[in-house]
Amino acid sequence: MKFTRTKTVLLITVILSMLLAACGGSSSGPGSSSSNGGKATVSFMTWENNTTNAAIDAALKKFSDKNITIQHIPSPNSDFSQKITSLTMAKKLPDFFWCGNDTEQDLGSKGVLFDWSKYINQSSGNFDQKNFAPSALKAWYSTDGSKLYGLPTLLNTYGYFYNADLFNAAKVSLPTTNWTYDDFFKAAQALTVKSGGKVTQYGALSGPYADPFGMSNYAVSAGGAPFVDRIISPTKVTISPQFVEGTQKFVDAVKNGYVTPPDYQSSDPSAAFLAGKVPMFWGGQWFAASFLQANPKFKIGFVPQPIVKTQSQTYDAVGICSPTYIQNPDAVWKVMTYLDGTAWNDILPSAPVAPAAYLPASQQYFSTLNAKGYQSVSDSVNASLNTPNKVPVRFISPWATKANDVITANWNDILSGKKPVQPTLDNMAKQLNEIIQNNGQ
Repeated sequence: MKFTRTKTVLLITVILSMLLAACGGSSSGPGSSSSNGGKATVSFMTWENNTTNAAIDAALKKFSDKNITIQHIPSPNSDFSQKITSLTMAKKLPDFFWCGNDTEQDLGSKGVLFDWSKYINQSSGNFDQKNFAPSALKAWYSTDGSKLYGLPTLLNTYGYFYNADLFNAAKVSLPTTNWTYDDFFKAAQALTVKSGGKVTQYGALSGPYADPFGMSNYAVSAGGAPFVDRIISPTKVTISPQFVEGTQKFVDAVKNGYVTPPDYQSSDPSAAFLAGKVPMFWGGQWFAASFLQANPKFKIGFVPQPIVKTQSQTYDAVGICSPTYIQNPDAVWKVMTYLDGTAWNDILPSAPVAPAAYLPASQQYFSTLNAKGYQSVSDSVNASLNTPNKVPVRFISPWATKANDVITANWNDILSGKKPVQPTLDNMAKQLNEIIQNNGQ
């Protein structure tokens, strides 16, 4: 599931590589900023649904510069990537548009995106780059750090939602934001139910063991090297002793039936959790919004990924980017920074799906969660945002598909006990490093 977006971006990469240099098209049009007598129009596109788009429009109406008109260009929610691809080739992208870290790095490396590096150092009004969550802005720069391709807007955090009633019934202490992997494994074992030698209730549904990127948090937390050395343009993959240790612990947990195996099938895991059948459910903070609407009879809590010694969390962001040919970058920057630094406080209360990367703009997000009885979600998300150690959620380089194929061919077999842990991890790392080296990293 984590690799789906990367594969879409790689398709865009192939198309753009063939057509971008040759395509003509006007550098101006309905999607580009324009100036008229000192006044400017700034256009933007999102991939959001109607409800969130309405909240965004309402928030941006509070933007007070009378010389700037903001134009929201309608765009398809489901085919947004294809729309961006066609507008890129036609050179008719809006002044800024929603983009994932993958798209930002891909288009930026091709010279499609405007460089905001000169602007980011100019703190003004309510916007200062120091207010971004730790490491949030770094992944939006070029590999050499010379160009800023966009701004992160929202961040995803990952952890376990838990059924407090099942914990209490099993007399297991409720997890906290600083719980350890030992705490997790003990809880998973105590919450597992078996009948006739078969598991009827797993202690935990999925988890950071689902892929090596999640396992990287164990390694870093234990004092080892991360699986991938950096988020942007990684140069190597490392299998540290701590990584092997963490992997082995989850292999044992799968074998004992305390956590779901890699081939576990469920049509709707979140629905099973809401039905009260799952003690711990692995997922991102965005599930809290739907859980609030469902309002189950049991008490729900949320905790970040466990730790060994120190905190380490996953970096996963979306943001906004602009094409190189915007006509009025000053006006575009004003609108972008208003959205990032102020507007999210008005948007997120009605759609509390994720915290803002610009921390002051998340105040109302956290207040909304607290007011609705989800303080554990608020506390855990806040703790994750402020964790300095961040590891990538996936490969986002052009060669990601090849690398992911190597992981797919090995990882689940390791977890299920079909392949030995250490030799298979070492061989997987060797293949991944060959891919990285062969692609010029």
